Amino acid sequence: MSGGDTIAAIATPPGRGGIGIVRISGPAARAIGQQVTHAPLTPRYAHYCDFTDTDGQTLDRGLAIYFQQPHSYTGEDVLELQGHGGPVVLDLLLARVLALGARVARPGEFTERAFLNDKLDLTQAEAVSDLIDSGSQSAARAAVRSLRGAFSEKIHDLQAQLIELRVYVESALDFAEEEIDFLSSNELQQRTLAIQAAFSEIETQAQQGRLLQEGMRVVIAGEPNVGKSSLLNSLTGSDSAIVADIPGTTRDILTEQIHIDGMPLHIIDTAGLRESDDPVEQEGIRRARAQMDQADRVLVLSAHGEASAQRPAGLRTDIPLDFVVNKIDLQGQAAKLEETNAGVRIYLSAKTHVGVDLLKSHLKRCMGFDASLEGTFIARRRHLNALATTATHVDRALSQLRTARAGELCAEELRYAQEALNEITGEFTSDDLLGEIFKNFCIGK
Repeated sequence: MSGGDTIAAIATPPGRGGIGIVRISGPAARAIGQQVTHAPLTPRYAHYCDFTDTDGQTLDRGLAIYFQQPHSYTGEDVLELQGHGGPVVLDLLLARVLALGARVARPGEFTERAFLNDKLDLTQAEAVSDLIDSGSQSAARAAVRSLRGAFSEKIHDLQAQLIELRVYVESALDFAEEEIDFLSSNELQQRTLAIQAAFSEIETQAQQGRLLQEGMRVVIAGEPNVGKSSLLNSLTGSDSAIVADIPGTTRDILTEQIHIDGMPLHIIDTAGLRESDDPVEQEGIRRARAQMDQADRVLVLSAHGEASAQRPAGLRTDIPLDFVVNKIDLQGQAAKLEETNAGVRIYLSAKTHVGVDLLKSHLKRCMGFDASLEGTFIARRRHLNALATTATHVDRALSQLRTARAGELCAEELRYAQEALNEITGEFTSDDLLGEIFKNFCIGK
């Protein structure tokens, strides 16, 4: 991105601290810095100097470091003025920089310029924000891997395979007399199947990374009066939900967010699932089923001494669930966790909190807390959507080969797949998407 204006912002968090940084990026960065510091500003050299106002009075004293384009974070001329971390001092210094011709940066604009100048691709740019916002060591390490390009490398490998397959198909279309033999070749189908397998692997890793970044949505479901609200209260450590012996107390959706060792978890309490003639309760049950369809995991609660082994009617088969037996204090049972063919069964008492730690530990493992995170990277829901779209077009391409022997349609589906994949790294994207991504960054980054 050539030309453009010069932006500036305070790059350190609000409040008092030992160090405060004003960051400047753009064509006038060095000229502004020289007027503020009266230093030569040699590239990549830390100048210890005064920061002065219009009248030459000292505002602060600190370090000025100049990074000459393109060897900077944004790819433009960048200057960092590192002074003391008092809010008044930093405001005065920023006002001085703005008076010399810079403007206040939008949230995330430094990183946006890094993306536009090919210093980072879009997944790496998003990883900057994810690293800042990470709530656990696992999430932070996964964000670093994304920032260093682990996710991007996997996407580029998939892109290379798609391009190779497209070339293979389209080359055959140039020789119409050989097209039928070519399209029926086992090699082509094997290549497509290999791409499908690669997508399956990266989708699994991306889903794990999304849970680290966004948190896991866990819906508590079950019949009335089995203790769903009590379990929500036990997990959150507060009386968030009304608890009563009257079945059907919960009529609406109640959502609470908690952190387990830094891992974000969204717990959703729902209405009891049963047949009812009450229109209000019917609406609550409808909303409960809607929440279950959007869940990352469903806890099926029972309170009869044995865990239910039935998947709730209508629940998508791709949504994982656990069976939880509540009220073991009334049954004289011990808290335990069992691995069965039907799924994990956890025995606990929401009222006395016995066994709740077993459930928390299990949920942590489901989010990747205890798993080896080698190769795991931070991903977002938009990445999963793009991967799903890509995989759909690859499936259609394979179908065109197997059923219709339609080389043109197969090539077109592969082109759509490649475009969907390009949205992840930003090689094919829209200004609206960029605005949505960078508006959630902090100012100065």
